[in-house]
Amino acid sequence: MIAREAAQPVTVAALYRFARFTDCQGLRAPLERLCRQQNVRGTLLLAPEGINGTIAGSGEAIALMLRHIGGLPDCTDLEVKLSSATKMPFHRMKVRIKREIVTMGEAVDPRKIVGTYVDAMDWNALISDPDTIVIDARNDYEVSVGTFAGAINPKTATFRDFPTWFRSARDSLLGNGRQPRVAMFCTGGIRCEKSTAFLKQEGVEDVHHLSGGILKYLEVVPEDTSLWRGECFVFDERVTVGHGLQRGTHILCRACRRPLSPKDLASLHYEAGASCGACHSLRSDKQRASYRERHRQELLASQQGRSHVGQTITDPPDESTT
Repeated sequence: MIAREAAQPVTVAALYRFARFTDCQGLRAPLERLCRQQNVRGTLLLAPEGINGTIAGSGEAIALMLRHIGGLPDCTDLEVKLSSATKMPFHRMKVRIKREIVTMGEAVDPRKIVGTYVDAMDWNALISDPDTIVIDARNDYEVSVGTFAGAINPKTATFRDFPTWFRSARDSLLGNGRQPRVAMFCTGGIRCEKSTAFLKQEGVEDVHHLSGGILKYLEVVPEDTSLWRGECFVFDERVTVGHGLQRGTHILCRACRRPLSPKDLASLHYEAGASCGACHSLRSDKQRASYRERHRQELLASQQGRSHVGQTITDPPDESTT
């Protein structure tokens, strides 16, 4: 049984660092042990190319974790975005070893080649320039929640699809010998590290990306001057955040794990815990029955003051947590 959650606010840290790890297994055990000792939950991914993840816990525990992670090989300049939650946004702690910390499937190394970093306070001027092509490097279900005005949506299902999309769209974007300025953005910055490196390898020279990602932008740019429209999907139980990194209005479909707006909840195919308008036709009656039972168990666990450990948003299909 998992103990009842503490009432104080929870600190959430989204982090990543491209580094050279030669012994992921050796790094994993002490990292996981410290997380459990400090009652920290979330997901951390280790790969030969570095570390990526989102974790949550008390302020003191997160500070201790960040000091430990900062002491890993070449992780002194760890990229971290801090926010808060009124309750623990994760059900469990996982430290996994993967081939990539964000799965693109292309041989790119952001430590060697990457786009130009653009500070959040300078982003509006860059993307407002009519000569700038703005590309959202996230997936379609994330873009549907919110994006920057005028940004191109590649309509990818996973980040693995981005290279194929770019190669197919290249002529329309860069045709007639054009050498345009490209500006890219993603949730916390990690996917842009790879996607800008990929574009540069493909011969696109003038490539920029939003430093710290959408989360940093929403944290520091005043809402009255913001060019962001909607909310930002995050890979934890808050589901979405808005300006000031305040929790948004979306909830999660527990069947397909897509974010649902208040309007989506009015669909005739929405059933809490079992289906939504996007996935109802893609699931069988047997699957929906299984989802209903899982939802019933989650409600029972909540009434008893404990967490139900099942499939959660901390298990995105193949994506980065940032």
